[in-house]
Amino acid sequence: MAGGLAALLDDIAAIARVAAASVDDVSAAAGRAGAKAAGVIVDDAAVTPRYVTGVDPSRELPMIRTIAIGSVRNKLLFIVPAALLLSVFIPWLLTPILMLGGLYLSYEGAHKVLEWFGVGHDSAHDEPAVEQGPEAEKKVTSGAIRTDFILSAEIMVIALNEVSEEPLVTRAVVLVVVALAITALIYGAVALIVKMDDIGLSLSQRDSEGVQKFGRGLVKAMPVVLKTLSIVGVIAMLWVGGHILLVGIDDLGFHPIYDFVHHAEEVVAGLVPAIAGALSWLTNTFFSAVLGLVVGLVVVGVVSVLPFGKGHASKSESEQSDAGAH
Repeated sequence: MAGGLAALLDDIAAIARVAAASVDDVSAAAGRAGAKAAGVIVDDAAVTPRYVTGVDPSRELPMIRTIAIGSVRNKLLFIVPAALLLSVFIPWLLTPILMLGGLYLSYEGAHKVLEWFGVGHDSAHDEPAVEQGPEAEKKVTSGAIRTDFILSAEIMVIALNEVSEEPLVTRAVVLVVVALAITALIYGAVALIVKMDDIGLSLSQRDSEGVQKFGRGLVKAMPVVLKTLSIVGVIAMLWVGGHILLVGIDDLGFHPIYDFVHHAEEVVAGLVPAIAGALSWLTNTFFSAVLGLVVGLVVVGVVSVLPFGKGHASKSESEQSDAGAH
């Protein structure tokens, strides 16, 4: 009996060691996957604050919470299962699907750039969602969740690519860990950013003169920070969308554009070897953003001549005419 118990304890210990090793493997794989997707995570964090810019402070955190919940739902219910199934049965389809996401991001980014120059501007969007009512707020959060879906899909595909050689169960666990971790990271950071002015206001009412001064500085700085993040978010959409298209086109067999960018990276990196990596990244980012803008403008043009595009334009012009008449 004692021998049997000792054997049983040995088996349990062996199972525990295997389980511990598996946890270590998953943690390491999740770390690698998360690091590879870090650039897109930053993009996601930069894109989101613009959706609550100008919103009543009391509605900022509820809107961010709604977007975060939608992001988790996107990842766990749709993106992760779809990515795993595609990776098992039709892995070649991942690239075209991701490129559709790149087209959407490029379109959204180009549309915003045109609005900066007063082209296709919809004055209704100047009014904060909370002042337009619950339906407008719902529309804003829905748009943010749709954009998050594209960014989340790229993050998950990047993560999946990092662990593509792992067993299916390990891949699934890694993707779930990455999905939950990046959502907490992104929307925790976004919540902190958009509430920084409230934090500054609270600090400005403290007894310490130094703390008060720091708090007032935060309050004054936050409108500029949020405006800057809004611009960065648009540029990020063009960058990410363009990079998806750049890599996807190359993967599908058309190499000239990617080869040109790669050659430009090497040339620029060779100018200052000490910061070759940074120069290479900046070069790739620049050309990715340019490609995203060009493709996005083409898509905007195509959409504008389609029936639903024309209808939207006519509606906007009609609303502006009515406003002028009043």
